[in-house]
Amino acid sequence: MQGNIKLLDCTIRDGGRGLEDLNKLGIKTGFTVENRSAIATHLRNAKIDVIELGSIGGSDKGLEKYAIFQNIELLSREIPSWRDKNQMFVCFYIGPDTDSDSIPEYHPGLCDGVRVCLRYSELQKSLDYCAMLSKKGYKVFIQPMVTMRYTEDELKRVIHTANEIGAYALYFVDSYGYMDERDIENFFRLYNERLDSNIHIGFHAHNNMARAFANAKFFLQYHNYRNVILDSCVTGMGQGAGNLQTEVIAHFLNAYFDKKYDFENILEVCDILESFPMREPGSWGYSPVGLLPAIHRTAYKYAYTLKVANHMKLAEINRLLSDMPDEMRHRFSKDNLSKLLERNIQL
Repeated sequence: MQGNIKLLDCTIRDGGRGLEDLNKLGIKTGFTVENRSAIATHLRNAKIDVIELGSIGGSDKGLEKYAIFQNIELLSREIPSWRDKNQMFVCFYIGPDTDSDSIPEYHPGLCDGVRVCLRYSELQKSLDYCAMLSKKGYKVFIQPMVTMRYTEDELKRVIHTANEIGAYALYFVDSYGYMDERDIENFFRLYNERLDSNIHIGFHAHNNMARAFANAKFFLQYHNYRNVILDSCVTGMGQGAGNLQTEVIAHFLNAYFDKKYDFENILEVCDILESFPMREPGSWGYSPVGLLPAIHRTAYKYAYTLKVANHMKLAEINRLLSDMPDEMRHRFSKDNLSKLLERNIQL
């Protein structure tokens, strides 16, 4: 039986984090309340299946311009006043840190689903957090960020938890944008063989190597086996090189999979986003500075910071990333950046 394809738009959440990154690089920008409301409304009108409204976790008051909220109640106020009966609105927990006692039981009016970023260094804590949210009545989307760093045994552990808690979806996430068809095939086969048949398999593609659309099309060939979810952002807005573009994949799904997304409403969101400083160094979209960390399989923030804050040439960045110790590759921090620069002086 042919599975269903759902499109999940994360423009507001992933785009908000992208704007936060730009702010840290000295580019002052952010969503207004009106921006967020208009984007959510147009995505609703476009009949996008799942709409992500922002992040929860690590939030101070005032981070709403990056769509980062202090709790699920505040974020849920961003849900449009009406929606199609088949649409879902979801939020994203940045990590397993929000006190479980402060998270209410699910009830109508709150986000239907919660996406949880698994923290690799605290995997069991993250999986227990997913179980807690499921018990509270939320549809749980499990997001093992930088899925490429997981061993097969670690992913089997994640799959076991997804089955045990009855997760809504389990993703593989190309956080640094270097997956190819072989990786997608391997992840899908592992998930499909071991994951309960009613759980969606999701794919979140980043565009460092300009492969997001090609990878998405390759992923879609497997939808005959089960229900799948594809993530996208309008104009590709997001952290680092950004994501699969909603306008590109929605048009493709309309043309080849008989979907009925309203393209004009998606273009309205494109117009809103054109007002942002999209072409500043370090902003989303393909660029050589986004390509280099994907080639060397490192966190994208190394290259962007070295280019924008340290004014390094691409060839120098390329050499630094190629010589980086493996234990530093997946986690960007100021301390790791300092160590990397010290290595550059010594070399």
